[in-house]
Amino acid sequence: MSAASGAVTAGVGAAGLAAGVAALGGGRWTAEAPWLLPLGGVRLEVDALSGLFMTVAGAVVLAVAVYAAGHGGASRTARWVLPGFCAVLMLVPAAGSVSTFLLLWELMAIGSLVLVLGEHRRRRAVRDAGVWYAVLTQLGFVLLLAGLALFAALAGGETFPQLRAAAASLGPVWRGTVFGLLAAAFASKAGIAPLHAWLPRAYTESPGPVSALMSATMVNLGVYGIIRFGLDILGGGSSWWWLVLMGAGAVSAGYGILQAAMACDLKRLLAYSSTENMGLVLIGVGASGLFAADGDRRLAGFALAAALLHLVNHAAFKGLLFCAAGSVVRATGVRDLDLLGGLRARMPVTAGFFALGALGAVALPPGNGFAGEWLLLQSLIHGLAVRGVATAVVLPLAVAVIALSAGLSAAVFVKALGVGFFARPRGEAAAGAQESPPAMLAGMGLLAVACTGLALFPGVLGPALDRVVGVAGAEPPAGGAGVRLRTVSGALAPLWIALALALAVLGTAALVRLVARRPRRTGAKLWDCGGGAPTPRMTYTATSFAEPLQRVFHQVLAPEQHVSVTPVREFAYLEERVRFRHRVPDRIEHRLYRPVLAGLAAVGQYARRFATGSIHLYLGYGFFGLVSLLLVLAVGW
Repeated sequence: MSAASGAVTAGVGAAGLAAGVAALGGGRWTAEAPWLLPLGGVRLEVDALSGLFMTVAGAVVLAVAVYAAGHGGASRTARWVLPGFCAVLMLVPAAGSVSTFLLLWELMAIGSLVLVLGEHRRRRAVRDAGVWYAVLTQLGFVLLLAGLALFAALAGGETFPQLRAAAASLGPVWRGTVFGLLAAAFASKAGIAPLHAWLPRAYTESPGPVSALMSATMVNLGVYGIIRFGLDILGGGSSWWWLVLMGAGAVSAGYGILQAAMACDLKRLLAYSSTENMGLVLIGVGASGLFAADGDRRLAGFALAAALLHLVNHAAFKGLLFCAAGSVVRATGVRDLDLLGGLRARMPVTAGFFALGALGAVALPPGNGFAGEWLLLQSLIHGLAVRGVATAVVLPLAVAVIALSAGLSAAVFVKALGVGFFARPRGEAAAGAQESPPAMLAGMGLLAVACTGLALFPGVLGPALDRVVGVAGAEPPAGGAGVRLRTVSGALAPLWIALALALAVLGTAALVRLVARRPRRTGAKLWDCGGGAPTPRMTYTATSFAEPLQRVFHQVLAPEQHVSVTPVREFAYLEERVRFRHRVPDRIEHRLYRPVLAGLAAVGQYARRFATGSIHLYLGYGFFGLVSLLLVLAVGW
């Protein structure tokens, strides 16, 4: 990245961070520019809910701008699109009208697509990822356009205050239709299964800084849309809205972490982890809407605060993890964990940052992901008092999914960290890796500071989360006294957990050092069963590490394997070569998207019959289409 582009991007991030913090402090402002757009103009409104997402985006953009200054390799187009994309990321939460929101949303989609295609001339996989991302993004935009256009038409206006005032007068069918369209569009942007197929491709093939921005900021805006329109503007709704939303979040969390456990590509592993974490956030948002529909607004505020806290934590540790993964790819040119290893000794600072991010991702103390997931579990357990058979079934299942995802997350990041960084090098690229430049380390350091602060002092966000929860229509927990981020009894605060673990580590290290001082016999060669010294081929790979989990979840994952045997030409009973191929495909993509794509290809092939080259026939098509449109309008009128 050039110095000018990096400075502009950092300035954009700093401005967004300042504006977001001011909004979280209680500031509200509105701005209008009727001359910018032909019909409704541009309208911006900033409140505490907008401020939270602007703060997260601004902080991540600032850190990634510093990181990208040392990354290099970006095309000229990407260098100048990046500041605009970052600016749009912080303006989307500030949109105050339908036309402004749609404009900024589409600019965000186009900007991110350009950045994803930054290396399309080098690898075909980048072009394929761009096609998938473009198609699914535009399908989501069509749903968003349909939902907002219908909402604005029913409300008789397009500004958010007009929509909010008219929402209560809409019938349940229209409200449910609008929410369904908008929820599907926003879930697609958040990478929620089964609308997640673009996410592992785009994250994997895009440059490191772009992956960090998309995973830590852009997907958050899908959650923002659901909260803004579902809880704030529509004012909540029927219980079935939120039960469906919780079900989608639970499926996404479980399926995403299972795919991450099977992944051998480091960035693909992190991408599926984003699907899992966004699923957890959606569980919390759905629980909040469910509790509000039952009339318990305080419990709804508790669940929403937990979901938003986890969203903030996810932005910090996932941005750090993707930056560390980008450093690994830059140093080695390899993403396959089976070909990495030994990076702790060659890239010690990057390895330390990755370990800190992994600690947050596994949601164990003292990682920064612990507080959000723990509060989410507490809110669901307290919600068991909510009436209804569906609620009594869904909430325990949601608790089980969160527990399952936490356990599998530990296995996923033990694999990523142990196989990629702590094992022996299994390739020349890993053996020759060197530490990242200082600018990249500085950017990762900023995100590491954020992870550490959120882990040790999560209660600092309490007053800000109270204001955000109030904007969304729920009642802040503890009567507005701030979200009290505590564990079971309040005595084991995250800071005390961290101090206790630090003392335990120091005590263990001192004990090991004391034992190591005792005289030992050296130079003796022990019997090694004739095996010789261990080699890198004897260490665990990512594939072998995940094999027990694959056996357990065989029915869900449906792995594919193919054995090809080539016999000796002279004697068929002797084998010259045996080739074994094994892969775990994305089953949703295989069962859902592949048949649809095959059907569209068949329709396209059949439609070629109508392309005869006759100008008379084409004029007839146009005339028939015009008459059909006029008939539809006449009937509708």
